[in-house]
Amino acid sequence: MTDTGGLVSGYDLVIFDLDGVLYVGDQPVPRAAAAVARLRDRSCQVIFATNNASRRPGAVAELLGSVGIPASAGEVLTAAAAAAAWLARHHPAGSPILVVGAPALTEEVRQAGLRPVTDAGDAPVAVVQGYGPEVGWASLAEATVAIRAGARWVATNADRTLPSPRGPLPGNGALVAALATALNRQPDTIVGKPDPGLFHQAAGDVSALRPLAVGDRLDTDIEGAHRAGVASLLVLTGVNRPIEVLLAPPTRRPTYVAWTLDGLFDEARPIAETCPAAAEPAAAEARLAGWQVRVEGPALVLDGDGPSIDALRLLCGCWWRTAGDHAGRAPDVRGAGPAAKAALSRLGLA
Repeated sequence: MTDTGGLVSGYDLVIFDLDGVLYVGDQPVPRAAAAVARLRDRSCQVIFATNNASRRPGAVAELLGSVGIPASAGEVLTAAAAAAAWLARHHPAGSPILVVGAPALTEEVRQAGLRPVTDAGDAPVAVVQGYGPEVGWASLAEATVAIRAGARWVATNADRTLPSPRGPLPGNGALVAALATALNRQPDTIVGKPDPGLFHQAAGDVSALRPLAVGDRLDTDIEGAHRAGVASLLVLTGVNRPIEVLLAPPTRRPTYVAWTLDGLFDEARPIAETCPAAAEPAAAEARLAGWQVRVEGPALVLDGDGPSIDALRLLCGCWWRTAGDHAGRAPDVRGAGPAAKAALSRLGLA
């Protein structure tokens, strides 16, 4: 039987985030490799776009291969490469750039025709800051001196955390925050997601007209897709949890949500379309996949039975339609029966 259908059938490119979506650290996310293989069997184009600036595209491709996802360096976009390209567009060849980050970032700067340095005494015209597990006080101090002397400050990304098998750990955004505290200001430019540049580059590289972005973070992957005008799927295998999806502001609301990448093949319609009745006044009711949600003022009442992910989709659709009436207040979510209470418990919404 031909493998067709599912929400992905409406798109000609899938842009994958990596950490928390395809792997966590060096461990594969369950079912991720099978989902990517299924897309390739369907001749769907894929691009891997990451804010992590600690690896070059070839190394990222090798890591993907090690978790069962064959990929080429040409299919990988990194914030490190994007930052180096940005600097090369704004500074003459050979300009000294102070690098704070992993060796991969240094090499990207060198490959872009610029001169990486590590000492503020080399009069760098810019500081580029990316995640690196060995970044410490000495390099942050050199960056502080250089920026105060007039160097442009470019960050590869502002992710506060990065996923790990032991839970979220400090990401580049945490290191950027340390420098921002010392300087009492923010970077001049942040290149990675949620900036739309990686999404635009990914779509342009393969002439895609209908890209779908897949990620695990509302503040980078989903907001970046929103800024780029790209549809998005949030998977719950990484950073964000169901309650955060429910409470997401408009610029961070995904088009779709799923537990895993199997959601690419669900017959799911956009979350915003799940609850048209919720636009009506109090006690409006909406239905999806065996579930019913009643909107009773600031409360959402879930009843029925079905997959918990469909309960989340319906709850989000209803709350997003009515949240503007409640001045940022979180909803009172209730289960009307045993199945509904069990679903809310699994979702962390009980």
